[in-house]
Amino acid sequence: MPARKTSTVWFYIAKFVFWVSGWKLGQLANPDIKKSMMIAAPHTSNWDLIYARAAFYLMDVDVRFTVKKEWTDHWLLGGLVRSVGGLAVDRTKNNSLVEGMAELFNAHDELVILITPEGTRKYQPRWRKGYYFAASAAHVPIRLGYLDYKNKEAGIGPAVYPSGDYAADEEKIKAFYRTKTGRFPAQGVR
Repeated sequence: MPARKTSTVWFYIAKFVFWVSGWKLGQLANPDIKKSMMIAAPHTSNWDLIYARAAFYLMDVDVRFTVKKEWTDHWLLGGLVRSVGGLAVDRTKNNSLVEGMAELFNAHDELVILITPEGTRKYQPRWRKGYYFAASAAHVPIRLGYLDYKNKEAGIGPAVYPSGDYAADEEKIKAFYRTKTGRFPAQGVR
């Protein structure tokens, strides 16, 4: 049996969060995928981070997310941000985030990067496309992380492999998320 990626402390904190709030784990599709772009939707509340992070600890999925380099270098919060999955991105350089993520995938044997394609907690009809092009450039699938507040369930849905037809792939992805209810449903995926 392989060793857990999640530290025992974070695992029990996550278990406590789920127990106190009444949440449960749902689907964990394709657990054998080692590299992927994970998207999370609908993103309608700051609570999403807490429940999603707890779910990933319980599922033993080592999810990373991009943050400004200043957050990981901060003298007080840097260690905490890194310990919960923060991956530093230096925005002072005029570089492409898509290329940067593709390079990160090429440099690691296992890597899951979490992105919220809406880019905001408000309703957004047009998602940012960077997650798609980063996954395509790195030749990794897009996995569908979700929080369903209606059922108090967190999980990972099916993997979508970029076909090169962004509109068709985005519609397939959004169709999955239309079955999930955000904390504030009016701000969710339509």
